[in-house]
Amino acid sequence: MLKRLLCQCLTLFALAAPAAAFETRATAAWVYDMATQTVLMDKNADQALPPASMSKLMTLNMLFEALRDGRVTMDTEFTVSARAKAMGGSTMFLNERDRPTARDLIHGIIINSGNDACVVVAEGLSGTEEAFSKQMTARGQALGMTNSNFANSSGWPDPNHRMSMRDLGILAKRLIEEFPEYYPIFAETEFNFGDRAASNRHNRNPLLKLGGGADGLKTGHTAEAGYGLVGSAKQGDRRVIFVITGLDTDAARAEESDRMMNWAFRQFVLKTVIKSGQRVADADVWLGNTASVGLVAAQDVTMLVPASVQDGVKAQVNYTGPLRAPFAPGTPVGTLTISVPDLPDRQIPLITETGADAAGFMQRIQKAASILRTRLADDAEPAT
Repeated sequence: MLKRLLCQCLTLFALAAPAAAFETRATAAWVYDMATQTVLMDKNADQALPPASMSKLMTLNMLFEALRDGRVTMDTEFTVSARAKAMGGSTMFLNERDRPTARDLIHGIIINSGNDACVVVAEGLSGTEEAFSKQMTARGQALGMTNSNFANSSGWPDPNHRMSMRDLGILAKRLIEEFPEYYPIFAETEFNFGDRAASNRHNRNPLLKLGGGADGLKTGHTAEAGYGLVGSAKQGDRRVIFVITGLDTDAARAEESDRMMNWAFRQFVLKTVIKSGQRVADADVWLGNTASVGLVAAQDVTMLVPASVQDGVKAQVNYTGPLRAPFAPGTPVGTLTISVPDLPDRQIPLITETGADAAGFMQRIQKAASILRTRLADDAEPAT
């Protein structure tokens, strides 16, 4: 039968106050703690919206993959087409005589938000921007970005160019984890290709000026999308990714991003709630050389708890028992469900602390006799 036991080794937060919910002015938002893989906030996060220049992160991903695969190097030179040169909006001010390297283009996309640089990358890797856009869409789907469709490489307004905030967060997480050699470029504050873009040399990410561990990733703005940001910051052992869109002004984007970052770090504490090998429950054993066995976590369990909740968590053990002997130490037999206010439940696999051998002949006889006595006693008890 399925056993459900409340863990006695963990304190129940009976009167604990939950973390204060974050109310954002953004149209859509997504906040994610990388250390614990916990979504801290989700507001319209799966709605496909115009991403503006935040979608340039996908162009960068495609270029980073080409660098990793050896198709290009950081010193590979790219050709600038008339189409790329003609791009409006934010640019590197490239012309058709230029031969920018992959290194130049990465800086130009991240820091200058260069629309021309994006087209150069698209044409250099795939021949045409149209072909590159289809490849981005297919690659995004393969990476789990199910609410994304790309019509161009730059985020230029197009009714078919859409991304969700969760998809942008998935993409940010990938860039941070998969390409650590390039990620520091997101924290650089100035780039002026050929000394011709002085007015556009500054990184638009407002958090880079405020400290707090912020080191990426990309802003976006169009009339349709409003002001948005894919941001990330690291403090201690925690890294947080946050994505917002739909703000009315540049100042509102900066203020909301700063508020969101501070909330994510200050309202939650990274805490080890169970140590590896710590017994959380005892399970009955059927026809074994022992009557019960301890259930333990195979490794330390670290999770976020609201800052106002410091002493324990609500937890429940689930296992199908009694456990049938024989079994070895470390046998997976159940799960521990940990609940923290305002956060998703966490399920932890549990293993047996020790093994159990099958009971000997006399032990089996004694067990059978015990069961028979219990049944006879139950039958003899008068009905009430």
